[in-house]
Amino acid sequence: MSRWFANIFRAVVTLAQALWVTLRMWFRTYDPKRRTFTEQYEYPELPLVVAPRYRGFHRYDKGACIACGACVRDCPVDCIYLSKQKAQDRKGFEATGYIIDYTKCLFCGICVETCPVDCLAMGKAYDLSCYSRDGCIVDFCRLPAEVAWGEATLTPTVVAYDKMTPSADGASAS
Repeated sequence: MSRWFANIFRAVVTLAQALWVTLRMWFRTYDPKRRTFTEQYEYPELPLVVAPRYRGFHRYDKGACIACGACVRDCPVDCIYLSKQKAQDRKGFEATGYIIDYTKCLFCGICVETCPVDCLAMGKAYDLSCYSRDGCIVDFCRLPAEVAWGEATLTPTVVAYDKMTPSADGASAS
């Protein structure tokens, strides 16, 4: 019985020591001027200020793309998928599908550096939160031009709506 009381006493002492360490560190680091994260940044209402060299979601110009495949070839994680067809009005190819899987993308920017015609750039968009992995797979050829080139925001709603619209060949994306 005395061993049982000794174990309870040891547990209470250990708990008190741990709480004392926590309280001591809290008093040392407490700053009454520090606000919560939502008070500092007000994220949903005001966008975060990003650094000038921030590499966010890509911007893609379908009109300038020659579908050479340099970005697909040089991507270290193979997250870019390009489908192309012979161009009707000019020599070469044109992209019919330019898909980036953001569940794999490292945002390294190698694809942007190897593009010979600068049709691909890193944007400033940072929020593509969604509830399924399918929402992180973006086909830039199916997006409206102002969204694909970054003039409008790339949002999960735009990506989901784009997956519901029929493709150029008449088949649905699903």
